[in-house]
Amino acid sequence: MRGTLVTRPSCSLVAALLLLLLSNDGLAQTGALNKDPVEVVTKYLSLDRHGARLEAMSVEVLKPYINWKEEPAWGHVVVITDFEVLDDIAQWQIIDMLEVVIPVKFRVLGSMYWETAGFLPGAKVEEIRFRVKGMVGRWRIMEPILPPHVGQKRLIGFVRQAILDEKNPSRQAKLGELLAALKKAR
Repeated sequence: MRGTLVTRPSCSLVAALLLLLLSNDGLAQTGALNKDPVEVVTKYLSLDRHGARLEAMSVEVLKPYINWKEEPAWGHVVVITDFEVLDDIAQWQIIDMLEVVIPVKFRVLGSMYWETAGFLPGAKVEEIRFRVKGMVGRWRIMEPILPPHVGQKRLIGFVRQAILDEKNPSRQAKLGELLAALKKAR
């Protein structure tokens, strides 16, 4: 072809286009590799704090943030008041450009057990480290797979609804005791 200038795209341009094509959720959304991995951890934990793992139907909203396929059946829930994702990179463990470990501090009140409808108080600050890795154009939480860490207020509402739905009077009474213990927790 005479008179026509044909150029080959640079490797970086090809890599950028490939990344864009492989990223099925778009680069503007939470979790995109051009975003801070703290956003993925924060969004996941915010959904968890609001009870996204309390019911099977709502677990689906967490799938864009995690790398595991199945959620274990948990016998308990960690009751929290809040969490803090440490966004100071100096406190992270940086494994490589696409893998980091980010510490998170939870303000824990105790644990709630489903089978016995019991609450075991245990106020403390708990630090857990989340390993986040870039995969197919998105940041994903690789580990740990923790029991649900749900906010106290959300659990109070959840237990109130369970009392209304419960037909067994003895179970209703047990749930009432659980509700009182959750309200009293500090």
